[in-house]
Amino acid sequence: MSMSQDLPPVAPSVTAELVAALTPRLRKRLDAGIAKLAARPAVRDGDTVRIAVDDSTDLELHAPDGTVTSGAAIRCGCLLAPDCLHRAAAASAAPIAEPVAEGATSGASEADDSARREANSETRRDSSLAFASDAQRTAAQGLFQATAAALDAGTDGAGAVVQAELLRAAHTARLAGLPRAAASAVSVVTAVRAARSADPAYRLTDLVSALTDVLTVAHRVPYATGPELTELRGTVRQPYTPDGSLRLYGVFSEPVLSATGYAGAVSWTADAEGRLYTVSDVAPGGSGRAVGAADRAVRIGDTALTHRELSRAGLAVSGATVSPTGRLGAGATVRAVRASGAGWGEEPLDRLWAEPVADQVSRALDGGHGLLFLDVTLAGTVRESAGDVLLADCAGLTLRLAAAHDHPALPHRDNLRLLAAAPGTRLRVVARLVPAPQSRALLLACAHPTDPGGHLDLGLDRLRRADLPAAATPSTAAAALCSSDEAPLHLLRRRVHQAASGGRRVLAFPGSAASDDRRLSDRGLATAADLLDDLHAAAADRARDPFGRLLPADTDRFARAWLAAARYTEEIDRALCAAAWRAGRRLPVPAARTD
Repeated sequence: MSMSQDLPPVAPSVTAELVAALTPRLRKRLDAGIAKLAARPAVRDGDTVRIAVDDSTDLELHAPDGTVTSGAAIRCGCLLAPDCLHRAAAASAAPIAEPVAEGATSGASEADDSARREANSETRRDSSLAFASDAQRTAAQGLFQATAAALDAGTDGAGAVVQAELLRAAHTARLAGLPRAAASAVSVVTAVRAARSADPAYRLTDLVSALTDVLTVAHRVPYATGPELTELRGTVRQPYTPDGSLRLYGVFSEPVLSATGYAGAVSWTADAEGRLYTVSDVAPGGSGRAVGAADRAVRIGDTALTHRELSRAGLAVSGATVSPTGRLGAGATVRAVRASGAGWGEEPLDRLWAEPVADQVSRALDGGHGLLFLDVTLAGTVRESAGDVLLADCAGLTLRLAAAHDHPALPHRDNLRLLAAAPGTRLRVVARLVPAPQSRALLLACAHPTDPGGHLDLGLDRLRRADLPAAATPSTAAAALCSSDEAPLHLLRRRVHQAASGGRRVLAFPGSAASDDRRLSDRGLATAADLLDDLHAAAADRARDPFGRLLPADTDRFARAWLAAARYTEEIDRALCAAAWRAGRRLPVPAARTD
């Protein structure tokens, strides 16, 4: 376990404040200071976490509510305190705290409260015109520049100082009334930290998604109006509305282990009409919390059901409150008791699998929950760069079913290998759609191969060889899939991912850009070829002053070129995904530029 999991979460504004207070000399030593501090033991004593910097100096983080919300809560006993390196290093090493809900800002500074009230007042004045306020435009511009600097550096070069600047911009954006952009920026910082620490939970696709979202919002906010602006602003907390009494049936549970430093479990349930509801227990933590959350009682009413039990039982809820995404609230007025469950082949759960696959995919691509309920026949495996994936036939479609998580503490990958050893087996599965040129999804749960009435939560339960059928027949789907002819969109996607990981410099050197451009153009992807050419040109563009010295790179130009490529790839992936699933969506004609 890394030291960051032993430290309490620290508010982004606190980290930004402490790093900004450092002298230029200490800023250069900050990354080394974080690495040195990470090697020291952290001991928790009530609300205080104490780190022994050396034999005579202690560093303390005080978190009375579980979160460090002010710089004064981080105290150091060294001679240079409070302007020492240790305080900033501890804040930079700790997990990033979630935003405080509106009206619960006891730990915020008076200046922050004043700025928030002013921003909210200005937003309300402009709401009739639905234009971004001056504060939001300024915050969006600052956030774009800070994110562009992080993209320019890549994960290897985005050290604690770059991260702190992005956290400062995120804090300013939140005060200005842009919680969506602020949350995405925090996700970028957390993903960068995970990449730099070789965290097994890190995924490059998560970093790319967060970078794309924060740059998109920061770029569009100054120009957006009406419903688009409302969506770009986002909300700090999802509202919960009363929903009366509910009779729910457990469907499955999945562990949560995110690159943003949160872990736990989510149980999915359905009512008699097939509407889905979730019960969540997610908090700061690592793989241990993700594994253990399944056996903790769900946080709703007085029920003693664990998440593992709820996935196979039922729940009767009175006074229910529900968020727009279907998450059940756990307020004081909510009552819940255990009830009988239903098998996947019984009503009302059976209707989840009765919906046509194309309709399920269309709903997921249009912003739905993303779950797919499929009847499949296993067909073996195919090797990919990220590992083996399970092949399956679904009503004539050949699917790629990948592990939902690669962390070794979770059984996803082991269960996938065992299922691959039983080709010809027919199963009901629950998977999460992955927008990709092929029919692809993450496998979350499956019916028990030999017990018709049971199912397995593949992130929590371990499949055994004895659970597999004694004999199975091989399928020809693997050969058909491996011979499929795909558009070479990966040539552009690879450069987008390389830039997010290695920064602008990895695209600044001459390479295979010309051949990639030609391959894209030859396959009818002329816009992709233009975007790839612009991305390389923006990366290599370095002007010189009259004395021949290189001027600083234009990070904003590179960020715009990267964003155009990322958005294009994202939209084409969605369209190709719909075509692969026969979902009937038309290919869009995306703009080649975002400016």
